[in-house]
Amino acid sequence: MITPNMHPGVVGIDSAARQLAPQSAPVQQPSVNFRDVLFSKHASLRLDSRDIKLSDDQIDRLGTAIGKAQEKGIRDSLVLMDDVALVVNVRSRTVITAMNKQENVFTNIDGAVVV
Repeated sequence: MITPNMHPGVVGIDSAARQLAPQSAPVQQPSVNFRDVLFSKHASLRLDSRDIKLSDDQIDRLGTAIGKAQEKGIRDSLVLMDDVALVVNVRSRTVITAMNKQENVFTNIDGAVVV
């Protein structure tokens, strides 16, 4: 059974469906993509107040950037993409805040990814 998640465009496999799946057919995990990226309330407010709109392509690239940060062991990353700067908690795949690249001081990060 596929059920909608709290986040628009995100679906998950219900645990009951996992239990009903035949043992010989493994449950296929979806690849990491933009649907796995979450936005904190703060980040959502910043996107709105700064009139920053992210396309599906940009969100997909953000998901890829988070994956690269995770591979390198980064915990909190600055992601620079086009004209947007995003601070992301890599473990939770959550965008903490968003701003235009014009701002030039970023704190509480231990790595950066440019996409």
